[in-house]
Amino acid sequence: MCGISGFLLPGKPSREQSLWHRHVLEDMNLAQKRRGPDDEGLWLSGLFGLAQVRLEVVDLVTGHQPLLKTSGNHTWGIVYNGELYNTGELRRELCSLGYSFETSSDTEVILTAYLEFGPDFVSKLNGIFAIAIADPVRESLFLFRDRLGVKPLFYAFQGDVFLFSSEIKGILAYPGFVPAVDREGLNEIFSIGPARSRGKGVFKGIREVLPGTFLTVSRGSASARTYWSLESRTHEDSYEKTIEKTAFLIEDAIRRQMVSDVPICTFLSGGVDSSLVSSVCAREMKKKNQKLTTFSFDFAGNEKNFQANAFQPSQDRPFVETMAEYLDSDHHFLECTTQDQFRLLEDSVKAHDLPAMADVDSSLLYFCSQVQKTCKVALTGECADEIFGGYPWFHRRECFEAQTFPWTMDLKARQVLLSDDFLQELQMENYVQEAYTASVSQVPALPGESPEEARRREISYLNLAWFMQTLLNRMDRTSMYSGLEARVPFADHRIVEYLWNVPWEMKARDGVVKNLLRQAGKGLLPDEILFRRKSPYPKTYDKQYEALLAGRVREILEDSDSPALPFLDRKKVLRFLSSPSDYGRPWYGQLMAAPQMMAYIIQINFWLRLYRPVIQL
Repeated sequence: MCGISGFLLPGKPSREQSLWHRHVLEDMNLAQKRRGPDDEGLWLSGLFGLAQVRLEVVDLVTGHQPLLKTSGNHTWGIVYNGELYNTGELRRELCSLGYSFETSSDTEVILTAYLEFGPDFVSKLNGIFAIAIADPVRESLFLFRDRLGVKPLFYAFQGDVFLFSSEIKGILAYPGFVPAVDREGLNEIFSIGPARSRGKGVFKGIREVLPGTFLTVSRGSASARTYWSLESRTHEDSYEKTIEKTAFLIEDAIRRQMVSDVPICTFLSGGVDSSLVSSVCAREMKKKNQKLTTFSFDFAGNEKNFQANAFQPSQDRPFVETMAEYLDSDHHFLECTTQDQFRLLEDSVKAHDLPAMADVDSSLLYFCSQVQKTCKVALTGECADEIFGGYPWFHRRECFEAQTFPWTMDLKARQVLLSDDFLQELQMENYVQEAYTASVSQVPALPGESPEEARRREISYLNLAWFMQTLLNRMDRTSMYSGLEARVPFADHRIVEYLWNVPWEMKARDGVVKNLLRQAGKGLLPDEILFRRKSPYPKTYDKQYEALLAGRVREILEDSDSPALPFLDRKKVLRFLSSPSDYGRPWYGQLMAAPQMMAYIIQINFWLRLYRPVIQL
């Protein structure tokens, strides 16, 4: 894994300009150095500038980038962030066509495939990736993003110079790029956040390459082409065949994603998703007489502070202990203190370049920093709930019928701290409704489907396009900030394609949430784990954490230089701070109750202070 960045110039620079642009590439690399602490490189040639910082996971000797290939008078260049899980198959196909390879890297396989097949080569890839290829013959830069958007890739124009980067901070490092946020960007933060509309980078002029899409960039223009999208069709497999195929796809995805030249580990919560991933990994490693390393996460003091509720019915630790014994893994119980969770709220903003998922994000940032001390690669159970229907909004009638995003049905919690003038300016309800309506209109319909099943399809699409993307962003930024590569086997596009068309009666047979996944996992887990009721990512119940948040919010109110003050209503905020917290009422998804809302305001204030964007209302 790594961070990539670069640019396409409108014309060939002079010698003096080339020296300046080389320094620019160095600055773009420096901005993203945390994504790739092990190596770095840059290439400047004619119209193109490519830069990369690298986390060494595979191809430790020959994996340096940018990677170049020369034919005749032309040299093609590539920078690439991700992992290819079908490198062997693609390499063999290219060898059969007469190609030979100088390195063992998947990067060379990707560039060679581009030279043979052109931009359509991307459809042959199974993996997670953000790729930039400089093509001197076409005088064009090509940007490719994986099908589900696991790896980030942003772009912008600075005058007639085209810029791209794995993270927003790489673009902001380009001299003269002034960060600005207009009404749309503020709505993304206050009305939609911590989610983000597809393709939008919040800062004015910054966009993100859409999942399953590639850009062709020539001088002064960029055009997008979709190479992958969901297709709705009638599911014809029997229930038994569906279980068999699902089990195969899951196990195959996990095995493929174990590829690494450094030790791997898994995140193990004791839930069915992470336990299935850990079980397959442990079995494969035992074949090599190796023991799997596993990590679980919790908050210090939760053994006495925990409060069971509808969203979090039980603590994870007893189930983790059961699984660690079952796997015979080298298990590590990690705990995040209240102080670390609070302290890292600001680092979370630095990792995302935006306000993020508050303590859900800052705590994962801490856990990843601890995992990285032992392993560079971790496999996780992320994304199974979106694909198999694990969230409450797949099941609760009020969520199912709501004509809005089911994880933020009530915007009042978002409005309670904001000034009336700012609310009038934002028109939050209109912005959210327009975003929701636009998303639902993109759902590929299946003719003849019942209204109930059609609505299931809409809910599934919203989860894949919005909620899962938020969690993938969170996993990428929090892990890469510490030089840890976190992989998501459930986000294999083959699994998503197949499950997209499996009817709900199979996914939740007998009314059991995610029953198809549980049936596919039989024989891999003890029944008490396989049929455990869902419990989401843990959160703290320590009142001291809430006190720290309230104290910081009061400091923001008292500081006349606080950049968030123009958006807040002092009386509303003070009234809110004096009210009892509601730990059971979600603000975003299942976790964002009152403490997380305070943390989000703190992150917004820090974000505005850090980047000092020009506000354009």
